[in-house]
Amino acid sequence: MADPVHAEDVRIRADVIHDAEAVSDAIARMGREISAVLAERDPLILAVLLGGLVPTARLLAHLRFPYQLDYLQATRYHGGTAAGALRWHVKPRASVRERTVLVIDDILDEGETLRAIQDHLEAEGAAQVYTAVLSVKDHSRRRDDVQLDFHGVVVPDRYVFGCGMDYMEYHRGLPEILALPRDESGEEAH
Repeated sequence: MADPVHAEDVRIRADVIHDAEAVSDAIARMGREISAVLAERDPLILAVLLGGLVPTARLLAHLRFPYQLDYLQATRYHGGTAAGALRWHVKPRASVRERTVLVIDDILDEGETLRAIQDHLEAEGAAQVYTAVLSVKDHSRRRDDVQLDFHGVVVPDRYVFGCGMDYMEYHRGLPEILALPRDESGEEAH
């Protein structure tokens, strides 16, 4: 388990993948794209906690149309750096039945979590489910059946953190996206 001193050391030594300006530009672009598609659909926006909290908050500042906001919490990481089984903590409180839903998360890696969320929302009767992620990991292990409608940046197949993504529960709020130094373990995870 990381402590704050270790987490700060990792941040200092990390490689910058996308600086704060690049992330801000990507979020602004996503906001325009989402607005063009969903402005007339009265969507329910669902932030996937905890990782999707930061991208959702930053995206909402760019949406100038009526929407409702809720959240859900499903994770495969459980505070570590390697993915495990999907665990639901909180399902949306708001009804998704016959609604247009936009799910916002921090990263699309292999797609297991996002696919499970899409399946759940469709089973609950959502009229249409859109997905938006800030980061898409560049690799070929992604599920073929994961729908992705909006994304901000592409990140390498390394463990990345910042902008909602954490390193051992630290650094979610960083404005840039960093990758673990190559000498750290856990490169196989988000």
